Amino acid sequence: MLMHFKEPVTPMSMLSRRLFLTILSAGTGFFLVASPVLKAAGVAALQPSLAPYVPTPQDVVERMLELASVGKDDVVYDLGSGDGRLVITAAKKYGAKGVGVDIDPERISEAKANAEKAGVQSLVEFRQQDALTVDVSPATVVTLYLLSSSNMKLRPILTKQLRPGSRIVSHQFSMGDWQPAKNETFTDSNGATRTLYLWNTDGQVRP
Repeated sequence: MLMHFKEPVTPMSMLSRRLFLTILSAGTGFFLVASPVLKAAGVAALQPSLAPYVPTPQDVVERMLELASVGKDDVVYDLGSGDGRLVITAAKKYGAKGVGVDIDPERISEAKANAEKAGVQSLVEFRQQDALTVDVSPATVVTLYLLSSSNMKLRPILTKQLRPGSRIVSHQFSMGDWQPAKNETFTDSNGATRTLYLWNTDGQVRP
C-alpha cells in the first residue's frame, strides 16, 4: 500500500512556490542571484541579470584582447567581469587600464583579490553595478560575454556613448543585424568551439 504525505503549508513554503512560479513565468532574461538573508531562509531573490556566471577560459581571454588589439594606452571595460580575469590580463600583459563591472558582490570581492595577487590593482578597478547603467564613454575597448538579448539591450548604449574608433569584442554572441568588422571561430584548450566578434564604433547610434 502506498502512503501519501502532504507537505504542511507554511507561509515560507507558500512564498517559495510563488517565487518558483514567478521564475518559471519570467522567461529568459532573468537569473537567480542569491541574497544572503533570503538564502538562509531557503528562498532566492529574483534580480535581473544579463547572463549567468560562466568564466571565460584564459586562452579565450587572450584571443579577445588580441582581436581588440589592446595596448598600453587603452581603457578596457569588461561588462559582466566575473572574477576579473579579462581586465587583469589586459593590465598585466599590455599595461592597459581596466574597469570590471559585475552585479554580484561576491564576484567583485574575488576580482579585487585577484588583482592584488597579480599586482595590477593600480591599473584596474571593479564596480558592483548593473551593466546597463554604466557610463562607458571613457572606454576604448568594451568586452562582453553575455547573451544575444543582453547585447541588444547594450547596443544603443554602447554606440551612443563610445567614441568613434572604439572596439567592442563579444564572446559567442552577436548584436543582431549589426555586422561585425571581424569574427573568429576557433577551438579552445578544452576542445570547445568559440566564436569572437569585433565591432568598430563609428559614431552611428544603433537602436
